[in-house]
Amino acid sequence: MDWLISLATFLVNEILSQPAYLIGLITAAGLIALKKTAGQVVGGALKATLGFLLIGAGAGLVVSSLAPLGGMIQGATGAQGVIPTNEAIVGIAQAQFGARVAWLMILGFAVALVLARFTPLRYVFLTGHHMLFMATLLTMVLATSGRSSVSVVIVGGLLLGILLVAMPAFAHPWTKRITGNNSIAIGHFGTAGYILSGAAGQLVGRRSRSTEDMKLPEGLRFLRDSMVATALSMVLIYVIMSLAYLAKAGRATAFKAFAAEGGSAATDLGNYVMQSVMQGLQFGIAVAVILFGVRTILGELVPAFQGIAGKLVPGAVPSLDAPIVFPYAQNAVLIGFLASFLGGLVSLGLLTWIGHPAFGLALVLPGLVPHFFTGGAAGVYGNATGGRRGAVVGAFLNGVLITFLPALLLKVLGAFGKENTTFGDADFGWFGTLLGNAAKAGATGGTIAMPAIGAVLLGAAILFQKRVVDTGWDPGARRDALLPRQAPAPAGPATAVVRTHAKIAPPPGAPTPPPPPEGS
Repeated sequence: MDWLISLATFLVNEILSQPAYLIGLITAAGLIALKKTAGQVVGGALKATLGFLLIGAGAGLVVSSLAPLGGMIQGATGAQGVIPTNEAIVGIAQAQFGARVAWLMILGFAVALVLARFTPLRYVFLTGHHMLFMATLLTMVLATSGRSSVSVVIVGGLLLGILLVAMPAFAHPWTKRITGNNSIAIGHFGTAGYILSGAAGQLVGRRSRSTEDMKLPEGLRFLRDSMVATALSMVLIYVIMSLAYLAKAGRATAFKAFAAEGGSAATDLGNYVMQSVMQGLQFGIAVAVILFGVRTILGELVPAFQGIAGKLVPGAVPSLDAPIVFPYAQNAVLIGFLASFLGGLVSLGLLTWIGHPAFGLALVLPGLVPHFFTGGAAGVYGNATGGRRGAVVGAFLNGVLITFLPALLLKVLGAFGKENTTFGDADFGWFGTLLGNAAKAGATGGTIAMPAIGAVLLGAAILFQKRVVDTGWDPGARRDALLPRQAPAPAGPATAVVRTHAKIAPPPGAPTPPPPPEGS
């Protein structure tokens, strides 16, 4: 029997507790269920495993590139400065919670399929990287509150499953307003910002014409490349903060900022500035590595999940990544990005003036990536109900949301709240903060409060689906009465819509949305 115990110990300690191997096994199981060939199963499992290792490698680069910046911000302002980047915080957390994240993600997807099959919320969430991000957030919040691994996986899996079907339902009236049909839903955890933007458009843009009647300069199109946008934003932030730190701390102290993590101190002012530029570029490379790792994993996982979902939930609406709405209003994407970034800058000023001194909130610096993806989508939602004014005001409010919510989220992330990065999109902020405060209610109180939050969210989503979505409510109907509506977008599956409308492809770095499940 000793050999049997040794074998079990080996399997648990050396394979099932290693996230990279676990992801590979999960992928292999899904591909086997889809009756793939032996070569496809082995290749897919190996690619998923390597993708996970890439995430870890990118996370190491992120940590090393952000370390000097954190010291500069604290030295210059006296406050902790944070760059919200989902991929970065997920990569950092994987080292400690990888196995639990993987099991929680599996359980959450299974719960979502059951809910989609047996409730009116017939949405299948296919944005795999956001499933991974939310699974990581739930694991971090629950684990740092002192709960056991089993409790983390079970409670977190149930909550994840509810979120995967509830959030697309809440946004669906506005999504249908954009697409003109019921072929797709939004499957992206920036939903709170999109709903806020759509609602703002209803209020401010009754007679405002569409953004698509405008002509925008082609010179700004380069910002659609996520690696370029990330590197550019970090270079600007690094240079500005390094100069502010130099002015306050003096040359002797400031020039040593890059000496940590095996680096070398700056020799003169020019070298100091150029080291800042290089650190910003290194961050762009690190995020690109993590993104490549995520896409490598999900390129194998999503097809397996999609095929299984298509058989288990026939007729479901696929919930897809935010760039799926970009082709419907391409000018609104750029306008939304710029307005959201402006909202982030204004909110940063408020955090510096009031939020940090009065409440101890971290300074959340606006990063181009979260503001581009969520701000661009918010611009599309705002334009659908309020034209140009709706796109600007709605996206600006999204920028405010994704600045203040991450600052609040840091308060409930335990030791991870001291990292120089965190989750950037709106739903991570509000749900993580709500759940984290519920977890602080103690073992008994938290055990009651957290499932109650999930139950209330599920009940509200079902009620909203029946009373609002299924009745055909159109959030832009009042505007249509004042302004002739443009020709509706052609009906059809999501992939057909992209081919018909996409004068500009979704930005590089955005995971390509898969086709809808069979039977949809």
